[in-house]
Amino acid sequence: MDPHEETPVCNHFQKAAELVGKRWVPQVVHAMRQGPRRFSDLRGGISSISDHVLSQRLKELELEGIVTRTVTPSTPVCITYGLTDRGKDLARVMSELQRWAERWA
Repeated sequence: MDPHEETPVCNHFQKAAELVGKRWVPQVVHAMRQGPRRFSDLRGGISSISDHVLSQRLKELELEGIVTRTVTPSTPVCITYGLTDRGKDLARVMSELQRWAERWA
């Protein structure tokens, strides 16, 4: 086997690293770790993120199966964003990475 050949494990790891390395993704996932949040709550809890970028990240994370968007028909309509099981697993991994960074980075 060629040492420079990519393996499926490397491909999966690379995709995961690109996802969590994308600007604002760690903060968005972290903000939802205690339960579903409304857009305004997320925006208020993540300093300096614009509405446009937050909306974009939420859509991307929803497409990746990390975040779920729930619409509650009421007046006004209530939309919340929460972590899927996949997202909760990611939040746990990111918490461990944060502990590592606090110790070693």
